[in-house]
Amino acid sequence: MKTALLSVSDKTGILEFAQFLVSKEYRLLSTGGTFKYLKDNGLNPVEVKDITNFPEILDGRVKSLHPSIHGGILAKRNTPEHMETIQKHGIDTIDLVAVNLYPFFENAGKEMDLEQKVEFIDIGGPSMLRSAAKSFFDVTVVCNASDYQLIQSEIEEQGNTTLETRKMLAGKVFNLTAAYDAAISRILLEQDFPDYFVASYKKVSDLRYGENPHQKASYYVDTVQEGAMKDFEQLGGKELSFNNIRDMDLAWKVVCEFKSNLACCAVKHSTPCGVAIGETPVETYTKAHECDPVSIFGGIVAMNYKVDKETADELVKTFLEIVVAVDFDDDALKVLKKKKNLRIIKTKVDLLDRTTLVKVDGGLVVQSVDNQFSHEFKTVTESKPSEKQLETLIFAQKVCKYVKSNAIVVANENQALGIGGGKVNRIWAAEHALKEARKKFDGDLVMASDAFFPFRDVVDTAKQYGIKAIIQPGGSMRDEESIEACNEYDIPMVFTGMRHFLH
Repeated sequence: MKTALLSVSDKTGILEFAQFLVSKEYRLLSTGGTFKYLKDNGLNPVEVKDITNFPEILDGRVKSLHPSIHGGILAKRNTPEHMETIQKHGIDTIDLVAVNLYPFFENAGKEMDLEQKVEFIDIGGPSMLRSAAKSFFDVTVVCNASDYQLIQSEIEEQGNTTLETRKMLAGKVFNLTAAYDAAISRILLEQDFPDYFVASYKKVSDLRYGENPHQKASYYVDTVQEGAMKDFEQLGGKELSFNNIRDMDLAWKVVCEFKSNLACCAVKHSTPCGVAIGETPVETYTKAHECDPVSIFGGIVAMNYKVDKETADELVKTFLEIVVAVDFDDDALKVLKKKKNLRIIKTKVDLLDRTTLVKVDGGLVVQSVDNQFSHEFKTVTESKPSEKQLETLIFAQKVCKYVKSNAIVVANENQALGIGGGKVNRIWAAEHALKEARKKFDGDLVMASDAFFPFRDVVDTAKQYGIKAIIQPGGSMRDEESIEACNEYDIPMVFTGMRHFLH
């Protein structure tokens, strides 16, 4: 007779699975909670303590950590010495192990004392799973209820699971325990840059494809930390794509820069194409749309405020892929849902990530997020910007943080009218932003740069387009040349001392 060890905190499907195993003449072995559940439902399992001849102790912390359990799992069936040893000690083989873990993932991010969180760390469960996974040549291990049916089908058809299936299930176990241990490590270490970079993310969906149709992609969320792109709610529209998620993330980060204002950002191909702050929801969106009414077509729009019907009526006039906001009133939802494919996303404002990752071939580059903004403004020219100009400069500089470097943003008051990014030459970025801004507006404009000016040519070009004030980090060997140029043209220039490259 074969033996199946069942010990699960999540009871989903376990009764039916146990009933099937009994019908195939498996002996059931289980721990406290699972034992009681199966017993109450008419089955007759053997309790682990009756095998180990030792009771559960320390509030259940020790119950399955015993040679009678792990010896029965780890013994190699094709090694006579192993079989003789367990026989000598009266240990029976265990052929199937079904275990799921204490809900550490579900509780790690909650507001509770560390001591309480520690109690959700499973020790016996991972130990049994790892033992069974190591013994996959002989033992079937299952850590996810979704695999019960596969196991049942193979046992039904051929009396046992295939080696290929057991190997796959073992791989799932080590995948799970690695993520589980990684989550625990992050909680205890509280370090952004530990000796070993470990990640704990759970797949929530397969995506139709990646950046291009020939690329495969899936979406994973952090098992420990909350976040805007984890805790969103989709209220309508098609499923999200790889590019949708990336662009939505960028658009949301931009509007989160302006928490004290109503802000709207439109993104196209991972680049802001319109950013504005305003007094009312509809005004704010309209101003963002005016920044680039061509590029916004097929783009993503994020708003850090509740969308009303008036704003929704404007949104549906343009083909958009996604509208993401703090909330939507009922009338706005009715309007937006008329566009069946429009993805309507409700999320929260807070950004919680502390690091960003870039995968390179054979490695990973990790850095802290660029969540700082300099308020150490230093006017380096003879003339100073007016209070209104300084407000606009700060607005433009915040937008610059999210434009691919080299980045230049040209703005009027609280509206980005020209955005030049991703250029290999800063003067090209400046020329593009200035030309686009002047197409839309013939009044006073200011200019922001994500990094210093290597030459005075940016200032010379800014003068040609009537720029009234400039903000940049400073730090170039030729800063004096740019300062002199600004003094010649009576253009106030402010240094921030903080660069914001985005590559």
